Amino acid sequence: MHWPTRLHLATPPPRSLPLLDLLARARRSTESRLSRELILLGLLLITGLVLVPLAIWVVGNRALGSYTHGSNPNAGPLALLGDFYAGLTSGAPSYWVVALGPLLIVLFIRVVFALLKAGPPTQPPDRAPVERENKSPRRIEPRL
Repeated sequence: MHWPTRLHLATPPPRSLPLLDLLARARRSTESRLSRELILLGLLLITGLVLVPLAIWVVGNRALGSYTHGSNPNAGPLALLGDFYAGLTSGAPSYWVVALGPLLIVLFIRVVFALLKAGPPTQPPDRAPVERENKSPRRIEPRL
């Protein structure tokens, strides 16, 4: 009787995680530079409009005490967000600096790296090369 040296078991294909599938689809859908830049713009605006004000509330609540809103001495983060959006609609520059801060920081970093990558500007030659001063006016013939 002949026994097989290796058992061939049917192995199921590896299952990928749903999160990895989602990331792979997102990567394929963001192939163009314009779509990637728009996604980055959206993420930076959401960061400036939601996450930074909430971070300000957390730090202020820990360092300065509870946030007071009108007659409520212990207002929460949503009260701060409401005041923040009211400040944005009033056009106060300090609110707009907070909202556009992440976008401005990324833009500044990109400009600095672009300037560093470009290097110093090169000067085009403005005249013909200078003749060597010790050049002999006499012609030298090659010898064989």
